[in-house]
Amino acid sequence: MDLFIAIFTGTIIAATPLIFAALGELVVEKSGVLNLGIEGMMLVGAAFAFWGVIAGLPMPLAILAGALAGAASSLLFGVLALTFLTNQYAAGLALAIFGSGLSAFIGRGFGSAPIDALDAIHLPVLSDIPLVGPLLLRFDPLVYLALFMFAVISWFLYRTKAGLVLRTIGESPETAHAIGFPVIKIRYLAVLFGGLMAGLGGAYLSVAYTPLWVENMTAGRGWIALALVVFATWRPLRVLLGAWLFGGMTILQLQGQALGLGVPSELLSALPYAATIVVLVIISQNRQMLALHFPASLAKPFRPAN
Repeated sequence: MDLFIAIFTGTIIAATPLIFAALGELVVEKSGVLNLGIEGMMLVGAAFAFWGVIAGLPMPLAILAGALAGAASSLLFGVLALTFLTNQYAAGLALAIFGSGLSAFIGRGFGSAPIDALDAIHLPVLSDIPLVGPLLLRFDPLVYLALFMFAVISWFLYRTKAGLVLRTIGESPETAHAIGFPVIKIRYLAVLFGGLMAGLGGAYLSVAYTPLWVENMTAGRGWIALALVVFATWRPLRVLLGAWLFGGMTILQLQGQALGLGVPSELLSALPYAATIVVLVIISQNRQMLALHFPASLAKPFRPAN
């Protein structure tokens, strides 16, 4: 039972940074913009959040610093892709490289000493209920925030007028502009929100998941978040389930020896990424499903007519 609880809670925790990053990118892509720079924004968020902690900021402010740093770095992508109409693929890759370099530069002075991790919530009596407490009521606040953001984004996209406008812009910015909606402004807001969420995901890695600075600590999670959006066919619930799947694969890799699987550790380390590739290949075969939910104007530049 203890092993089951460890795997379950570990899965939820490992999935949390992916939930933040992938949900943010989902909103960005629903607006018709493709930002490949998630990895860079997560690294910037991780670096600034870690800096906030060692600088003596309260933990909430340190996490906020990481989130805002992610949003600020996304603004660079926004200027290139939305104002100057630079190729979105190139602008996103540039942001990924920039974020990696900036985080490495900032992290030079962090050293190798760990920090005090974000504390888990402990509810008197409730957290001590057998099985229920360990499974559901002993996570840190950001785990619950990620689930809350899933609910909010699902509601926003499919239950509000603003969400309908965002999806319309993702399908046909020309139509949205003709109706009178400020397409570029809304896309900027979507990009900034995506950066904020990626920054939150990075902050979670550095102050909660691994409270120790390691260069390039995202370890490809930004690219996995991008893949999750496609895996989910641009639907929030599938993003959540996909993140949990990847989190489970990650924990299975870490718990492989305890489970007595007898599989080489190198193969277990590759398992989450291999599973992602296999799922993407399977999903790509269903062209009808992809076409049904794929934002028609994704990665296509738009300049409003005068």
